[in-house]
Amino acid sequence: MARLRYLAPSALVCAFPVAAETDYTHYAFANYLGSGIYRTSGQDATVANIPISFDLQRSDTESLVLKTPISLGFFNFKWSDLPDGELPSSVGTLTVTPGIEYRVKTSDTHEFQTYADLGFGTNFTNGNDVLIYSAGMSSLLDFELGDTSPVWVNRVFFAGYTTLHDNSSETYSAVQSGVDIGTNYFVQVKGVEIEPRFFAAGYWYFDKLSFATPFEDDVLVANSYEVGVTLAFSKPVGWDLFSIDRFGFSYRAGDGVEVWRLIFEFPI
Repeated sequence: MARLRYLAPSALVCAFPVAAETDYTHYAFANYLGSGIYRTSGQDATVANIPISFDLQRSDTESLVLKTPISLGFFNFKWSDLPDGELPSSVGTLTVTPGIEYRVKTSDTHEFQTYADLGFGTNFTNGNDVLIYSAGMSSLLDFELGDTSPVWVNRVFFAGYTTLHDNSSETYSAVQSGVDIGTNYFVQVKGVEIEPRFFAAGYWYFDKLSFATPFEDDVLVANSYEVGVTLAFSKPVGWDLFSIDRFGFSYRAGDGVEVWRLIFEFPI
């Protein structure tokens, strides 16, 4: 059963699972739960995911993608420090989860996706290393609703890790369903069209998640719901190896737990 650390809703946080006794899951699952700020072992930590991918094969209906995302964790550093010119003094955690993703368009309006990852994570402050594995499948369906270009997404996935020093393990798995919907309002900046889009999603966990709170008893979460807004770019923004096609934030809640999340890719 995964444990997730909870901060007050006024703080910018992400749903990173964090075990109270050990310090593995927040970086082992960082790639699957997103960028944000959380608290563990008495320290504030910021995790930034860098999505890196390469097309191995692509046609009009199929694609095979090598994904090599990197997640960096910084202790005692907040996103709010950036406007003041403060940068992280050191990297606390590093996670690399390479994997293969296969995508196929089964019709003009439907796409099926499946992936498998095998990666590695380490905490530089205590030397804890983990082997990470994950797999899942998704269905993406475009449908008509005025000029809003909505996408209905259903996914089932799991992620797990095994520690390299004592072979302990933990898994995180869920079913999710949600809709991403556009506004049909576009702004052009330096040749890139930007459209605000909204989304809503629900998550149902195979095993109840235990959210560890700083002042109260742990909260068991069987499901959660998320709403958010993103800016969708007409083409990726960034560099050849690191680029994003979405940026936004969301609010997630369930069974008394509230979380804020930063988004750097398709949100659902």
